[in-house]
Amino acid sequence: MRTNCRAKKPGMVPPPPGEESQTVILPPGWHSYLSPQGRRYYVNTTTNETTWERPSSSPGISASPGPHRSSLPPTVNGYHASGTPAHPPETAHMSLRKSTVDSQNLGSSSPGKKQSKENTITINCVTFPHPDTMPEQQLLKPTEWSYCDYFWADKKDPQGNGTVAGFELLLQKQLKGKQMQKEMSEFIRERIKIEEEYAKNLAKLSQNSLAAQEEGSLGEAWAQVKKSLADEAEVHLKFSAKLHSEVEKPLMNFRENFKKDMKKCDHHIADLRKQLASRYASVEKARKALTERQKDLEMKTQQLEIKLSNKTEEDIKKARRKSTQAGDDLMRCVDLYNQAQSKWFEEMVTTTLELERLEVERVEMIRQHLCQYTQLRHETDMFNQSTVEPVDQLLRKVDPAKDRELWVREHKTGNIRPVDMEI
Repeated sequence: MRTNCRAKKPGMVPPPPGEESQTVILPPGWHSYLSPQGRRYYVNTTTNETTWERPSSSPGISASPGPHRSSLPPTVNGYHASGTPAHPPETAHMSLRKSTVDSQNLGSSSPGKKQSKENTITINCVTFPHPDTMPEQQLLKPTEWSYCDYFWADKKDPQGNGTVAGFELLLQKQLKGKQMQKEMSEFIRERIKIEEEYAKNLAKLSQNSLAAQEEGSLGEAWAQVKKSLADEAEVHLKFSAKLHSEVEKPLMNFRENFKKDMKKCDHHIADLRKQLASRYASVEKARKALTERQKDLEMKTQQLEIKLSNKTEEDIKKARRKSTQAGDDLMRCVDLYNQAQSKWFEEMVTTTLELERLEVERVEMIRQHLCQYTQLRHETDMFNQSTVEPVDQLLRKVDPAKDRELWVREHKTGNIRPVDMEI
């Protein structure tokens, strides 16, 4: 059974009471999930589009009206392919931020929405469901081993005492793929050099004068053998040229700026993670401040029970105001933390899906060009075969008797045989 650990990741659960009164069949490719704050949204696993509105099977018609529709295609570096920001400040992202006010992941003062700390566990400033109390979450892509499902937690660094973020592992995979692609191109380059050297040696050998004085039909066949070497040299030169233009060069030039793009992508996600860590530190600081204010209020309340005085009552009122303010500060910090985690979550989903698409594209590109290599190789073998076919034809015509006749006619000295001497 596959296990995974995700940061308050949404699951495919039935609609909450009152939200969707009946089961609704979504269009092909669409799936329904809950955000970390319990708000329902929809993901198209084919196009990676994300929206708050329930999609309709009828094109252009939304099944549930709403003030915002956040269509989020895969992003890298926080931007869509069109170059526009992945979260326009007044539309999609703001609507997501507003939803975080509706419920709290940490420290909410509302009993109906309060989340018990025993139900969550925070690891490296990311809040996960506690494995002992929370049911296993539904995968975003249950039928696949998708990047977007298995890289939420950090992994221990095998070369040190620290940890490596799951997203960092995905980036390393991408950069390794780029390196492998480069090495394949270099390998084809070496293959081209061998072909060029081979063609050069064949052409040189075809000019060799050895056995050039052979005569007759055998001499013609021998001359064709030498000519076939020149023809074969030409075939291999063309093969090496096609290898360069149709295999080596495309492999080398595919995604020339890939490393730079991945570095920007890394910085974008790392910045969101740093912001999340900063918000978590603020939550802990506010929680500590609230604890201190509550202790101070409790102490002053005990003093009031011992000795009644106007001064003590005034101190209690002041302590109560400070405790209330500390509670409000904690709620604000939790809101900001949840917003930061939601933004990180969204970018992680869309960016990991984009990295997954890029990897599929890379593998398919290499496969196609290696298929082109084998096709060129088959064509070369076919052309090489054609260069020796004239040799085969002439060898079948070699006639030793006829060659002997022609040679004798040309070089005969006389046909009078010697006889015995007479006395």
